Amino acid sequence: MFESRSRRCFLATVGRGTLLATLGPALAVDLGLVARGFADDAGQPLYFEGLEPLIAMMQETPVEHLQTNLAAKLSAGLPLKTLVAAGALANARTFGGEDYIGFHTFMALSPALKMSAQMPKGSEALPVFKVLYRNTKRIQEHGGRDSETLHSLATATLNSAPSEAALHDAIRKKDMNQAEQVLSALVSVDPRSGLDALIPAVQDNPEVHRTVLPYRAWEMQEIVGTEHALTLLRQSLHYCLKAESSRRAEWDEHGQMLTTLLDEFHLNGKEPGTKPAEDVFVQHLSHAFATSTPLDAARAAASALSEGFQPAVIGEAISLAASLLVLRDGGRLPQYEDRLKPAGCVHGDSVGVHASDTANAWRNMAQVSSGRNVFACLIIGAWQVARDRSYPGNLLAQPLPAAHHLNRLSGLDSDALLIKLDEAIQNNLQAHATAVMQKLSETSLPPERVFSSLLRYAVSEDGALHAEKYFYTVWDDFHTTRRSARWQHLISLSRVTASEFGKPAAGQEEARQLLGLS
Repeated sequence: MFESRSRRCFLATVGRGTLLATLGPALAVDLGLVARGFADDAGQPLYFEGLEPLIAMMQETPVEHLQTNLAAKLSAGLPLKTLVAAGALANARTFGGEDYIGFHTFMALSPALKMSAQMPKGSEALPVFKVLYRNTKRIQEHGGRDSETLHSLATATLNSAPSEAALHDAIRKKDMNQAEQVLSALVSVDPRSGLDALIPAVQDNPEVHRTVLPYRAWEMQEIVGTEHALTLLRQSLHYCLKAESSRRAEWDEHGQMLTTLLDEFHLNGKEPGTKPAEDVFVQHLSHAFATSTPLDAARAAASALSEGFQPAVIGEAISLAASLLVLRDGGRLPQYEDRLKPAGCVHGDSVGVHASDTANAWRNMAQVSSGRNVFACLIIGAWQVARDRSYPGNLLAQPLPAAHHLNRLSGLDSDALLIKLDEAIQNNLQAHATAVMQKLSETSLPPERVFSSLLRYAVSEDGALHAEKYFYTVWDDFHTTRRSARWQHLISLSRVTASEFGKPAAGQEEARQLLGLS
């Protein structure tokens, strides 16, 4: 089973952070308590002790030979987790959060490893091989070792104490050197301080990649270790800095809206509430997020937080509103179709998939951040899902499934419905797949069986850069949403799965042969 997300996964570094705050950045480096990637070798290639040969292999091996090497490493006893760690660090130093395919691939690595835990015995490596193949292919297209974006930093020499405001100011000024110095100083004391300082910059322009990348970078510490927190978070910093060249006036409006709502609802300095919510309240709040203007949705979130409801309650409602967008998506318009995303599809960079990944990131960052950011993440999350609904597009008047599809499935038991689900997916019948899943939700079938049915397609199909990330978004949202509402996430996943079928992932056939699978 995947491990459910919780604060303890990320707050295990807090005690360490207290110690580092006492020692200070320079002594912490000397004692080996933080990575020496920002010591005295500024401008030199990043070097990762212990993993370096494997990381270099990920960057330098021609992609047509990569999976043979990966299979040999696996046969020799190297854990999948180590392969993913090496792939993540190879990706980070190559792209630094500045390449579209590169950062999408980075964000798929942790979900791929989690998916491997659900695979049938003997095939655990398939999702990991799939993403590592994409990773090395893009690294080589980018220029390999000669085109690395991230390099070592000098030890921070700042005139004042590093702070969230100092980082934000350096980003606004597009001062890469100063911004990296501030971030490195914050991370050297406590990695969570670095994340907390980045979040306000992320909130400047709430869009899917700017939102999801810092959370996936933070999450990656579970795989590569907290000593690499700076390298991981620098990706998000570079993304924000690069985006400053297209800064617009509305970015400042997001900050003003947050400040206004935090003041109006007296959330500054307030501790997050612990009040649980009845199912009907979550349904009402989710409906508000799914139908209101962005500002009204943000106000509804701020109001619920001021009433003392648990942050997780607001997170549930945001994710449910996002999954509803998957079920209302009219599909890709013909003028935007391409080889992997035909007209009518809803996988890849569709409004619903993007909204769901974004909502999942905001609700998780609210769990691992502190102070003002706990409230700000959820207020912006509610604002963003309402804004996503208002994008010009092709939304259906009513969400799927339709009544006539449901009526055709009356009287079928769970085993028959699972067969129907496969038929709908393999024939790209998106609406029919949602009806089958709705009927499955009314049976006593364990959800693990349904996830297993959908997992194999998330691995076998290309998914246009989003298959792994979205699959795990749904898994996480399902297991952190109340029983009365959580199947909506699986209904959405069934539609996306039916949409993406028929475009096999590159390298998967070779991977199956190397692993001895039929």
